[in-house]
Amino acid sequence: MAKLSKEEIALRASFFSIMSNAFLALVKALAGFFGNSYALIADAIESTTDIFSSILVLLGIKYSNRPADENHPYGHGKMEALVTFLVVAFLVFSASIIAYESIQHIRTPHSAPKAWTLLVLAAIILWKEVSYQIVIRKSKQSNSSSLKADAWHHRSDAISSIMAFIGISIALLFGEGYESADDWAALLASAFILYNSYLIFRPAFGEIMDEHLYDDLLADIREKALEVKGIKNTEKCFIRKAGMQYHVDLHAVVDANISVKAGHALSHDLKDHLLANIPDLGHVLIHIEPDELGDKKQDALETM
Repeated sequence: MAKLSKEEIALRASFFSIMSNAFLALVKALAGFFGNSYALIADAIESTTDIFSSILVLLGIKYSNRPADENHPYGHGKMEALVTFLVVAFLVFSASIIAYESIQHIRTPHSAPKAWTLLVLAAIILWKEVSYQIVIRKSKQSNSSSLKADAWHHRSDAISSIMAFIGISIALLFGEGYESADDWAALLASAFILYNSYLIFRPAFGEIMDEHLYDDLLADIREKALEVKGIKNTEKCFIRKAGMQYHVDLHAVVDANISVKAGHALSHDLKDHLLANIPDLGHVLIHIEPDELGDKKQDALETM
């Protein structure tokens, strides 16, 4: 079987998320309506918004993997971070609806949820956690920030379902006077969703701003650079992420006495070596620096 590309891995994971969220939204809505649980209905609302956010992730992945062109010499990878912002907006929107409706239900007397809704929630919690593990693994394999955000949708859904499970359990255990416990659980879940939205937003914002967040990759680049014969050291190294790739600007130190042609050849050797040995690199720009310190030492030795 042929090895899947990063784009294919991400696209398959996105299709999985869409189908999973569509099925669970229907199950939650029906269970919440017939089981008299707004916490489950709130879960259904979140899963419904997750469908649209997963579709956005799917479209974003396809667009971000377009090849570079005249107007986009570095490719279209930044679209991934922009899609992540939209995913976060969907999360905030769903959390706001859940919070508003929870408060309305808390203020309105109603019957306690049905006991069988706990079984539905237990199955949902298990499935959503499995979904999170699947999608987060695929996001790491594909190096996709928007797919990582989609994975956290599954995790936040699992936790909001846990909140609903606790709320319904309290309502059933303590009986009269605790009918709104699952509404309070839905309200707490909305607060968690908002917090999780920030955790998703922050790295995507850093990606858009070209923030340096890649110390391990930086160390790997410097180590691999010294494996190239003729490269004495490295100086500045700037890394920025766009989509599933990292673009690198590296200053490499070489013998100050070699010709321009030799220095140019070394820069190509270094670039080819980095691309061959470090996954996920996109554009690599090498700037050659003369080893002036080494040259001064040599002059000093010659004058002794």
